[in-house]
This record gives sequence, C-alpha cells and structure tokens, in this order.
Amino acid sequence: MDFQLKFDINNKIFLRNPESSEVGKLMVKKAIDLIYDLGFEQFTFKKLATEINSTEATIYRYFENKYRLLLYILNWYWCYMEFLVTFKLENVTDKKEQLKIIVYLLTHELAESTNQFDYNKKFLNQIVIAESSKVYLVKEVAEINKNEVYKPYKDLCAKIANVVLEYNSNYKFPRSLSTTLIETSHQQQYFSVNLPKLTDISDKKNPEFTSQFIEDLLFKVLG
Repeated sequence: MDFQLKFDINNKIFLRNPESSEVGKLMVKKAIDLIYDLGFEQFTFKKLATEINSTEATIYRYFENKYRLLLYILNWYWCYMEFLVTFKLENVTDKKEQLKIIVYLLTHELAESTNQFDYNKKFLNQIVIAESSKVYLVKEVAEINKNEVYKPYKDLCAKIANVVLEYNSNYKFPRSLSTTLIETSHQQQYFSVNLPKLTDISDKKNPEFTSQFIEDLLFKVLG
C-alpha cells in the first residue's frame, strides 16, 4: 500500500485540521517520530517546534495540548487498523482464518509504506503499545467521550466482535473479547520486551510469543 491514506478524524480533537496544511502534516509526522524516540512524558511542543523549524504558537493553533495531539495520532491508527482488517479479510471466507489474520495484525509490526510523506508505522505501532492507555485512563474520560473521540477504537472493536460472532454465534461477550484481545496484545508485547517475568516468554527475541498466546487464548475461549 504505497498510497497515502487519509481518514476523517473527529474535529473535536483539534483546533485546526493538520491535514489542511503542509506544516500540519509535518507536525503529526514529526510528533510520531519524537514520541517514539523520547516517550510521551518527555515530548513537548517546544521540542516539536524545533523539529519542524517553526514555533510553539504554530502548534497551539492546531492542538490545545499534547494529549489532544496524541489522541489525534491514536485515532489515525485505529482508523488505519480498521481499514487494514477490512482489506485483509476481504477475500477470506474461512472464519477461523479471519480471526488468525486479526491476531496477526494486532501482534506484529505494521508494514511500512515507501511514501516519504507517510507516517512511520513502526513507530506508530510502538506508541500505541506504550502510550495509548493515556488518552482514556483519565478522570475526565466520560466528559471527553461525549464528543465521540474514541469512536475509531470502538469501530475497530465492533468489527472484530462481528468476526467473533460469525465464528461462534453463541458467544455472549464478543465486544469484551475484542477489547481484551487488543489490550492484552499491547500489554504482552510491552511486557515481553520490558518486563518479561510478567509473561511466559522464554526468549525475548521470539517475535511470535504474543501472537501464540493471543491465538491460544482466543480459540480456547471460543471453542
């Protein structure tokens, strides 16, 4: 997929759509690179302004704060993941194979595009694993949720839940299972690298550990 994907991100997240200008698009691209390199806690608009050769004031015209910028990045990711799941399942009729494809997508690095203007999907994937909970594990989540800014994540969960039900129509908790698969895949990928004794990984270099665990869990639950 060497074309640049664009998604309709909720306009409640930003003050000005970064897709509307070259500096806005560069801002998001460089923010992904910086958050990956520094971590979200050390990431600042001042550092981002230096990277894009602009000013903090310019960035504040687009985003109220760095949490809103992170939320924008994550929304783009969830939209992309839903697109990817739809694309990969399009010509697959076997429901078990569909679930295996979903597990693979959740537990492996995303394929990179050759488009120089595209976001670094490897970095984006690692940001989601390490930082995504910071946009909803907040005291103001109910108020923030009124603007439906988590809809792309909910849509992805709903899509996975539908595949679960197509595989086992009697299963009672498809949405809970879909969110469990997503969040557990993040945790196990993070733990297996950084806190391996919280997992059963025997070799930190084993890239298949998380997918093996998630697949085993999924099909034992569904029967």
